[in-house]
Amino acid sequence: MVAGSLAVALPALAADMSPVGLWRTFDEKSGEPKSEVRISDSGGVLSGKVEKLLRKGADLQAVCDRCSDDRKGQPLVGLEIIRGAKQAPGKAVWEDGKILDPENGSSYSLKLTPADNGNKLDVRGSIGPFGRTQTWTRVE
Repeated sequence: MVAGSLAVALPALAADMSPVGLWRTFDEKSGEPKSEVRISDSGGVLSGKVEKLLRKGADLQAVCDRCSDDRKGQPLVGLEIIRGAKQAPGKAVWEDGKILDPENGSSYSLKLTPADNGNKLDVRGSIGPFGRTQTWTRVE
């Protein structure tokens, strides 16, 4: 009976350790909530879009004027900032994608690592050996 319960619990645990869901991002300087990003899976490839701007006084009509690709001039709300991340074989890590920083228009190599039983997501953007990691918190 215990083995049957464990078999049911394992898929639920694996789902919690996925980056798929809604995440709250934070301003690195103030620590205040910045936005909510929804990460979705299409055939094993993750993408993420800004769903809501949370900064006090945020311009809800703002566009990505610093973007240099197909996202240039697109509204920040609904903007796809994560593209192409795939799960590394045998690991709870998603990589080989790109993340866009709409504030400077730059794209970075991406690594997503669920933490704290899937309640947090370490989001690392890098260029070569240089990068930074943000921790996002799960909303849903």
